[in-house]
Amino acid sequence: MKRLFFPLIAISLLTAPAAARTSVQASDSRITYIGRTLQQDGSVSFDWSSTYARISFQGDYLAVRASDSGKDYFNVWIDRDMSADADKVLSLSSRDSLLVLFDANDLRKGRRNRPHTVIIQKRTEAQQGRATFIGFETDGTLLQAPAPTERLIEFIGDSYTCGYGIENSISRNRYTPETQNTSKTYCALLARYFDADFITVSHSGQGISRNYDDSDKQARWYMPDRYTCTFDMAREPKWTPTDVKPDITMIYLGQNDFSTERMPMRDPFKRNYKRLIKEIKDYYGEDHPILCVSTKVDKLLFDFVRECVEECGYSNVYYDGMFQAVHLDNDQELGADWHPNWKAHIKLAYALIPYFSTITGWEMNPGKAVE
Repeated sequence: MKRLFFPLIAISLLTAPAAARTSVQASDSRITYIGRTLQQDGSVSFDWSSTYARISFQGDYLAVRASDSGKDYFNVWIDRDMSADADKVLSLSSRDSLLVLFDANDLRKGRRNRPHTVIIQKRTEAQQGRATFIGFETDGTLLQAPAPTERLIEFIGDSYTCGYGIENSISRNRYTPETQNTSKTYCALLARYFDADFITVSHSGQGISRNYDDSDKQARWYMPDRYTCTFDMAREPKWTPTDVKPDITMIYLGQNDFSTERMPMRDPFKRNYKRLIKEIKDYYGEDHPILCVSTKVDKLLFDFVRECVEECGYSNVYYDGMFQAVHLDNDQELGADWHPNWKAHIKLAYALIPYFSTITGWEMNPGKAVE
């Protein structure tokens, strides 16, 4: 597999004169956000991976003034839907930065002062930092961005869902944030296949009742605890669902509970898994569909998850076991630290499509590729 490289786009100041630009707050109602965010004093903060914003404007220049508690990377698409490969990859690591999202001076050709839509997505997970968008600057006029699509999927998971090391083609290499990319995960692939928006609530190393190697610094804080939070890395404030609610939630956890050749105790695992199901139902209603998927890590996990589905007491809760044969090629399908790369995520998406179609009623398109 060819190793993929994305240039980090530097902040450009050789653009339209600053005096010709206008600024709007990041919380402006014409901007569409997908994912968990906190709006405060005109700014918008978030840390969960895959959180993204759509901004429409008419003009030749668009930038976002932003800050970050660590160092995050962002995908940017210009005048097109999200795809596996972004038009730009930007980094953010300071308290006050100006990230240029669009500059007509960089185009070789094209009509000036025309409408544009830009999407910016957090491609790294919360452990890399919390981002805050302060405001957007343009030399033109801010327009109403496209509303959320009619379909929305929520994914709850661990490093697989975060896209950990997905762009590293050598499994022996260690993870670096540059190789994390949520737009290539099975989540993004499924969302694009069904023309849906998507939200991820995911954290590398996270488990249901036991985290990877029991090494999480925030001891006894597992996914049922994180799921109720606005920010992945903070216990407060708690998350309050918006009017835009997902059509289906998928849980893909358990790998870390069985990590380092250890296994969780059955009762605590089942108790926490059922608590997570209850939290989802409390947010979205008892009829909300949930797909519970067990990973290929251990046969016993299949029993644990299936028993939770059968015993939870709710309707519209479904089970799927992701068996070992879903991807086996360790030479071609592994990224950093033995995590699945893009090829493996494509296989995962193809395996999940029929379940999503059956549960939601969304039709499959035999002629449409997962990409």
